[in-house]
Amino acid sequence: MIPTGHYLLLSAILFGLGIVGFVFKRNIITLFMSIELMLNAVNLAFVAFSQALHKADGEVFVLFVIVVAAAEAAVGLGIIILTSRNRRSLNVERVDLLKL
Repeated sequence: MIPTGHYLLLSAILFGLGIVGFVFKRNIITLFMSIELMLNAVNLAFVAFSQALHKADGEVFVLFVIVVAAAEAAVGLGIIILTSRNRRSLNVERVDLLKL
């Protein structure tokens, strides 16, 4: 058995990498992948705690997070593709389509 602390350390590293990618990158696809990485890091922590406490609550939360992430991916990628076709750029600073 792998200790829960190892899973939580991996989850923290993945979440940190997601934050770094979200803060320092300007490509909208990279931002999108960073958000997904952070969601998966939280899922890993939920499963680790669920396994450690011998309860299924964490897995239920993971199921909901995966469903929301799938819906977000479908809608988000559609918006990204439409914006990139209209603006010819994936740079977040150059996309001002949603400003008034």
